[in-house]
Amino acid sequence: MEYDLKIAGGTLIDGSGQPRRRGDVGIRDGRIAALGDAPGRARETLDATGRIVAPGFVDIHTHYDAQVLWDRMLSISPWHGVTTVVIGNCGFGVAPTRPEHRELILRTLEKVEGMSFDALTAGLGRDWPFETFPEYLDAIERRGVAINVGVLLGHTPLRLYVMGEEATERAATAEETLRMRALVRQALAAGAVGLATSKSPTHVGWAGRPVPSRLAELDELRSLAGALGEAGAGILQATLGRGLFFDELGQIAAETGRPVSWTALLAGAMGPGSHRAALERAARQQQEGQRVIPQVSCRPLNFEFQWKEPFPFESMKLFAPISSADLEGKLRIYRDPGFRRVFRESTDTGFGRALAAWWQRTWIVSAPSEPGLAERPLAEVARERELHPLDLALDLGIASELEARFRVAIMNVDEDDVAELLLAPHTVLGLSDAGAHASQLCDACFSTHLLGHWVREKGTLGLEQAVHMLTARPAEVFGLADRGRLALGWPADVVVFDAARVGASPLRRVHDQPAGADRLVSDGLGIDAVIVFGELVRRDGKDAVDPDGPLPGRLLRHGRGSV
Repeated sequence: MEYDLKIAGGTLIDGSGQPRRRGDVGIRDGRIAALGDAPGRARETLDATGRIVAPGFVDIHTHYDAQVLWDRMLSISPWHGVTTVVIGNCGFGVAPTRPEHRELILRTLEKVEGMSFDALTAGLGRDWPFETFPEYLDAIERRGVAINVGVLLGHTPLRLYVMGEEATERAATAEETLRMRALVRQALAAGAVGLATSKSPTHVGWAGRPVPSRLAELDELRSLAGALGEAGAGILQATLGRGLFFDELGQIAAETGRPVSWTALLAGAMGPGSHRAALERAARQQQEGQRVIPQVSCRPLNFEFQWKEPFPFESMKLFAPISSADLEGKLRIYRDPGFRRVFRESTDTGFGRALAAWWQRTWIVSAPSEPGLAERPLAEVARERELHPLDLALDLGIASELEARFRVAIMNVDEDDVAELLLAPHTVLGLSDAGAHASQLCDACFSTHLLGHWVREKGTLGLEQAVHMLTARPAEVFGLADRGRLALGWPADVVVFDAARVGASPLRRVHDQPAGADRLVSDGLGIDAVIVFGELVRRDGKDAVDPDGPLPGRLLRHGRGSV
């Protein structure tokens, strides 16, 4: 046989942005052996007549760091045509971690990434098969994965590993910084695709403490990023906050010569139209040779929340006691008229002014005490009852022992503004957060949403342009050297889809995580086949490989998969 697999009769979009063309793809030994013309026989032929054949999609912003150790399929990303993910974003991860700090790491993921602590504990078990970052990479590779995984070293576990619990309280000493820098070099040598950090005020960890990376001074981060420059490899991924913004990121990019990608440039994040100034600044930095690339999202930033884990509000000082309180303590605070008054009157701050708009975009997802309110606008019900929306939301929460759920559209709501972000040449598509906030949101479907909504329904993007944004562009920015293109000799990571049907289904809640924890999922529509290193992993909306058997995905050490 000439080929192990032939994809015949499809329309090829190779990821480069060049026009589509009709042709075949011949795959042998996991790589593309023929492209365009593929004469000869194949062990298996996939008829792609009337379908688009494209490189597998690349998701650069996920949080599968723990899930990869119990879910080798990395669901739900391949459901939506994704064949490569990057984990370790925002400075979070599970390695390096000393045994005595495991619970603190899991509590951090619970608080800042909305992961179930019970699911994390059950999924990872008592005896983790790693402590150091190189051991973590080895564990992933040994277990195997269905799709490709690149790993960023997280600043938060790194700080905790070197400084212990004081990492949440103070700056690092010069000696501690040197020890961390040595571990960055070790991680890069082992195959990390870069370093990730966060200064975001929304990243509040265990017991209401700031996550460790937020306590790092600029000199510490410059030193750690300097290891990237020293190695001539890797990217810095950063989540912005006080002391880490345009000037600081530009300085790091200039000093190291390495790219920096920051999270996230969203419409409405700093007020109406604020994204335009950020786009202009990104353009100037890149023109000046500073590779500082903002990540943008093609979906509204929706959060489902419960008052027992009020993630959208935890950056407010008012919520510090709530973050560290148990259930009874939270209930007591939420009942307090004084707390409610301050919360309602907090509109004299920038965040407070945003809150006033949030209440008008909040929906009641479920109210166990009043099931008939499900999927009704909070503000509408509040007007009927002559209540402030906040008081109604808190009352419904208290009546259900904080089990009531609400959904709020926080940012990226104005589609005209979002279109400007997507069309800007200085950005990269990211922020799916796949694997995180599992019970609060699901943006792992960003790829099919982009193709269905922004290409087919709105016509904002051309199909070749959108495929480029999902493939070659993110692979280039993150240094994934042989992913994101259909090219001879390249790994055969391919997605076959119906451009007339591709999209993301409405969200649904399932309980398929360890310990029965729930999550929101979306099904990929119009995805005919997903191929990783020449092997079908999804076919017609179903897994095509045994999740417990050999899997074709690769750990992308240094941005490349092993042969």
